[in-house]
Amino acid sequence: MKRFALVLTISLTVITAFAQPKQRRNQQAQRAQQTQQAQQQTQQAQQTQQGGMTQRMRIQYPTALDMPEDVVWRRDIYREIDLSLEENAGLYDPVEPQGRRLNLFTYVFKLALNGYIPVYEYNLDGNEVLEPSAKVDMKSLLDNYHIMYEEQQGKLRVDNSDIPSAEVKLYYLKECAYFDQANSSFHIKPIAFCPVMLREDDFGGEAAKYPLFWVKYSEVEPYLSRQEVKTSDVNDAAVMNLDDYFTLNKYKGKIYKTANRLGKTLAQMAEGDSAKYSAEQLRIEAELEAFRNNLFGDKARKDSLDSIANADPKLAKETSKKEKKERVRTRRERSSGSSGGTQPARVSVRRERH
Repeated sequence: MKRFALVLTISLTVITAFAQPKQRRNQQAQRAQQTQQAQQQTQQAQQTQQGGMTQRMRIQYPTALDMPEDVVWRRDIYREIDLSLEENAGLYDPVEPQGRRLNLFTYVFKLALNGYIPVYEYNLDGNEVLEPSAKVDMKSLLDNYHIMYEEQQGKLRVDNSDIPSAEVKLYYLKECAYFDQANSSFHIKPIAFCPVMLREDDFGGEAAKYPLFWVKYSEVEPYLSRQEVKTSDVNDAAVMNLDDYFTLNKYKGKIYKTANRLGKTLAQMAEGDSAKYSAEQLRIEAELEAFRNNLFGDKARKDSLDSIANADPKLAKETSKKEKKERVRTRRERSSGSSGGTQPARVSVRRERH
């Protein structure tokens, strides 16, 4: 009996010795698989769907120039970018994705849906609040505007055909015109933009405007540099990236609002008078152009002098002589005025020979 118990104990020990490495191997394989899945999820979270730009690259290699806080002059302008205009048509093309080619709204919509950029609520007063407290929940946005989607494992998915890019025919754009005294330069910098969806009602009336959300330009700028836009209808090779398009101010839009202490739009100031509304738009555009042109003196006066010189060299020479005499006379008057009174007569003494 004791011998049988001893044999049984030895057998169990041998079985355990052979079984334990197999169980340990299974555990190690499961741990390795979990580690590999975690690494893949981390890499996918850091890498964008379109361009492969990681968050580390975005932080270490920023391409947007921040506006200095101590500028001596600046003015915030709100424009309405109509995509039916030739200058802005590239933002609408293509309506549906064609391979890697996406229009601006589809590109931004995908970035926001996958959590690469935040989008901010559009307030009823039209003023943007680009703070974390104003972030938009994408699921609520999809529900509010009846955009079809699927939710799989906590992630939202929208088919390309369900993205309402064809209805986004307008953008609100906020830009800042400022003078940088550090390097004596004038800039117009985009601050934020808002896609506006135009939807007609069932009765065929005028399409209603539905501003969707604000996008902070500095947050989407690294991704815009990786997407191209067409700039010509007759040359398909004429393209530039979206960041250059906005930075170089290639868009065209009418002013509908400026930052003012009363917070009113131009339509509110015009009080329904279309002529007054148009006149106010032209006045603001003229002010911006005049400020830019006169930063380094009166350009009109310089152009008039140059035209005189080119038209009649003899007259230009006489004008130059008159200006020279005027400068000499002015210097003499200044020197005589600074002497403090009449000077004694100068006496010349000559030595006589003996």
